[in-house]
Amino acid sequence: MGSTFAVPPRSDLCYLPLVALSVSLVIPCYNEEESVGELGAQLDTVVALLTGNGHEVEVIFVDDGSRDKTADLLRQMSATRPHVTVLRFARNFGQTAAMQAGFEAARHDVIVPLDADLQNDPADIPKLLAKLDEGYDVVSGWRRDRKDKAITRRLPSWMANGLISRTSGVRLHDYGCTLKAYRRTVIQNVHLYGEMHRFIPIYAAQQGARVTEIVVNHRPRVHGTTKYGLGRVPNVFLDLMLVQFLWKYGTKPMHVFGKFGLANIFASFITFALMLYFKLFGDKSFVETPLPSLTIMFFLIGCLSILMGLLAEVTMRTYHESSRAPTYIVRETYRDGEVVRVQPVAMKRAS
Repeated sequence: MGSTFAVPPRSDLCYLPLVALSVSLVIPCYNEEESVGELGAQLDTVVALLTGNGHEVEVIFVDDGSRDKTADLLRQMSATRPHVTVLRFARNFGQTAAMQAGFEAARHDVIVPLDADLQNDPADIPKLLAKLDEGYDVVSGWRRDRKDKAITRRLPSWMANGLISRTSGVRLHDYGCTLKAYRRTVIQNVHLYGEMHRFIPIYAAQQGARVTEIVVNHRPRVHGTTKYGLGRVPNVFLDLMLVQFLWKYGTKPMHVFGKFGLANIFASFITFALMLYFKLFGDKSFVETPLPSLTIMFFLIGCLSILMGLLAEVTMRTYHESSRAPTYIVRETYRDGEVVRVQPVAMKRAS
C-alpha cells in the first residue's frame, strides 16, 4: 500500500514542551484498514521525536467493532511496537465509548485523542503539548483550513460551533476536532455517555480548567468514507441542552422543577379567578368555558413538577453522599503565602 501522507519536516515539530511529559495517544478506529498502516508510520516519527526529548509515550488504539481487517492490522502493529496497546470491542459502540475506553486505559499525565482516518496530523501533537506547557489544562485543535465538503460538513459545523460557544461561554472555533490535549487530572473522573466527547472542554471549563485552542493541520480524506453526516446535527443541540442543564441544575434540580411547578400553580389560580368572574359577572356557567379544565391541568402539572423536583433532589443527594463526589473543586491551598498543596482539577460525572 503506497503512502499518501508522508510526515514532512515541519517547524511545528520544534515546538516541544520544556518540561518532560508522559503522553497517552488515544485513537478510536472503525473500518480504517486502509489508514492504520500509514497512521502507524506517522506516529512512529512523532513518538521517536517525543521520546528522544525525554517524554514517555504510549499509543492506545481502540477498535470499535470494525468489520474489515482493522483489528488484524492493529494486532500486527502491537507485535512490533512495544508502545502500542490495542483494545478491541465486541461490537460497534460508537466513538464516545471508544474514547472513554481509551481514557480509562491511559496511564500517562497527558491524553491526546485523534482520529484514525489520517485527517488529523500527528505532527501537530508537539504543538499541543507545548501549548499545554504554558499552564493550560485543555488545548483544543482548530481546523481553520478544513478539508471537508462545505454544505454537508463545514456549514453545519460552523453553525453548531457558534451556538455551543455562545451557549456555554467557552469560545472555541472547532468543538468537533478530535485532536485535543487534556491533562489527565481534567478527565480522570469524567464518564462519557451518548455523544458527549465533543463537550469535554465545556465540562473542564465549568470545573475551573484553563482551556485554549491552536490552529492545527487538516488533511482531506483519501481512504474510506466519513461516519458522520447531517443526521447528527439534532443530537448536538440535544446534548448541548443536557450539558447546560446538568451544569446549572445538577446539584439543585428543585430550582428548575420547582419554579416550573410554581408557575403552573400560579396559572391555575389565574384561570380559577377568571372562571369565577365569568360565572358571577359574565353569566356563563363553568361548562361553557375551558377554564375549569385548564385550572385542573395547571394545578396538577404544578404539583407533579414539584414532586419530581423532590425526587430529583433525593436522587442527587444519594449520588453525592454514596459516591463521596464533591460539589466543589479546590485548585490550590495557601499557608503563609506559600502553596502547600496543589489540588488537580477534577470533573464531575458527565451523564
